[in-house]
Parts: sequence; structure tokens; C-alpha cells
Amino acid sequence: MEFGILDLPMKKEPAKETPRNGLRPRTVSLRMLADFLKLSPATVSVVMNDSAAAKAIPAHTKERIQKAARKLHYQPNFFARSLSMKRSFMIGVLTPELGDGYHTLVLSGIGDYLMSEGYFYFSANHRHKPDLIDEYPRLLISRGAEGIIAVDTLLSHRLSVPVVAIAGHGKIPGITSVVLDHRLAAELVLRHLWELGHRHIAFMRGQPFSSDSDDRFGNLMSIAREWGLEVSPELIVQLERDLASPELGYPVVQQLLNRRRKFTALVAFNDMSAIGAIRALRDAGLSVPQDVSVIGFDDIQASSYSMPRLTTVRQPLWQMGEIAAKHLLQRLSNGIGNRAQTISIAPELVVRESTSPPRVSTQSSAKRAQKRISLASS
Repeated sequence: MEFGILDLPMKKEPAKETPRNGLRPRTVSLRMLADFLKLSPATVSVVMNDSAAAKAIPAHTKERIQKAARKLHYQPNFFARSLSMKRSFMIGVLTPELGDGYHTLVLSGIGDYLMSEGYFYFSANHRHKPDLIDEYPRLLISRGAEGIIAVDTLLSHRLSVPVVAIAGHGKIPGITSVVLDHRLAAELVLRHLWELGHRHIAFMRGQPFSSDSDDRFGNLMSIAREWGLEVSPELIVQLERDLASPELGYPVVQQLLNRRRKFTALVAFNDMSAIGAIRALRDAGLSVPQDVSVIGFDDIQASSYSMPRLTTVRQPLWQMGEIAAKHLLQRLSNGIGNRAQTISIAPELVVRESTSPPRVSTQSSAKRAQKRISLASS
């Protein structure tokens, strides 16, 4: 006998295991949860979606709904919520990279706040490449981002959604900027070194692509002029490399030492470059802070564990991320047309072990360091 395709005997599948309670697991819908609670689906919906209308529902009712949702393993349908409210509840975040330090702490503050408010976020890392900085915002928006948070990212034009920039100094209409008070930071740094007795100070300027470079360096030079502190061009070094490790500050300090100019203190661009600078000074036979005091910037977690512990300007990085996320959601609530603003954040000087008064023998120590460098390069 021949069998056609539809006539073939079907292999009997083994029976699925039945849970001990005799019920097969199944997806619990909103209506099923509402029937279980003997409440209207609308009441359950506003509580589970934490919408504005939930404020009018008694606390004991909210608690009962949430307890039942946990018991029945109810999962809100995010896509249904998005379609019904015509919202994606997604935010795009632009960052140069996600290495240790500055960007990680800022992103942590952003993420914690957005998640607490029921928003998702996704990030794009552009490595300071102009073409990616131009393209990525459009890609994020096309994938449903309702707003953009730009971290250390120099945007060149206005976008179609609300934008909050952290360390963004461009004057672009519609962009809210969360920035550090760099003038106050410069005053804290130079006053600390001045009161310790330092008059020969070297400066490390940030990379041209970093949002804070010009503002931070400009304020340092402005305060130095106001206080009559002479800054030699030979004591200024420029960071160029796109690195998020102490290697960033090592070679520029070698360049500084090779110029054979006396300095008793170094103001680094950030903590990572300061840690690399300390290593370079030590390899050249100089002690920190006895021969050269070093100040960093940011107060990343590693700064309090370096050898010596780093004196630095503290930016409240986690809080800056939280503030940026909070203001972006406020702009989304108030509409795209809400006028942008600049939010200034006050820094704090954290004095640790890497700064001290200069000692008289610094110049002879520097000469010994130059001798070491000359012998090593020969």
C-alpha cells in the first residue's frame, strides 16, 4: 500500500510534563490578571505601567495588584504599551567609548535614573570620529529613541528630538548642557598649588577632540594671568592620543622632562593622564610629591588607590549623568519646544597624597632625572 503525504502515520509525541499543581504554564494576560483581582483592566493597566493616573489609586490597591502580578508571573507587554501610548520609552546615549573612568561613571548615573523611570537606553560609541558623530544620532532616532544624551560629544547641529549634552560646550539651539564650572575648578587647582608654594607649574592640555579641553585649559590660563602667575610655553604639553588608560600621560611627561625646564608641579588633564604622569616621573628618578606635585581631574575610582593617592578635582560624574537623564525626561514631558538651558555643576578639590610644598632640592633632582633619561636614550 502506498501512502500520500497526508496519509502518513504521525509519530506520537510524548506527553508534556504537567506541573505538580496540575496546571500547565501559560502566559498571563492583563485581562486575566484583572479577572483574578476582580478589578477593571484599566485600573490594573495604569498601575502596572506606572502612568500618571496611578496617583489616584489607593496604595493598598496598588500593593494588591503588584503582589498578584508577582504571584502569577505577569509580564507587562512593553510593545503593546508603546503602541497604545505612541511612545518607545527608549533613549539614545552617545559616548566616545566605554572604558574605565569618566564615561563609565556618567553612564551609570544615566542608566540608573532611566531604569528607575521605566525607560530603556542604548548607546553608540563613536571614538570621536566626526562621521559617526554626525550619523549615529540619526540611527538612534530611527530606531525609536525619543531623546538623546550626548556625553563628551561635540554635536554640530540641532536634532529632531530633545537633547541633553554632558560636557558639551557648543551653543546649539534646543540642546540643554550639563557642564562643570571650569572657572571654579581652575581657581581650586591654582589656589591649592599657590598656597603650597609652587610657582613653576607645568600644564597638560587635553586632546583637541575632547569637549572639555579648551574650556578647562582656557580657565586655567585666565586665572594664572589674573594672579600674576607666569606660565612658560615650554611647560605646556598637549595630549593627542585617544586612550582611556594611564598610557595617555606617560609620553608627554617624558617630552616635558626632555625640555630641561624647571617645574615643581604638574596639572594633568584628567586622572588617567595624571596616573601615567606619576609613573613617568618615577621612572625618571623623581618622587611624587617630594620633587613634583601632581593634580588630576575627575576623581575616578582608581584615583584614591594609585600610589600615591591622587589629589584631584572631583566632578560628581554619577550625579551629572542622573541630572542629564532627569532633565531629558522633563523635556520629553513638556514637549520638544521646551527652551534649553545650561546647568552648571560645582566641582570639589580632593586633597590626597600627590601634592605637597616644593622642596629646595627640586632642581638638582630634575637634573638627575635628565641624566637618567640621557643615559637611557643613548
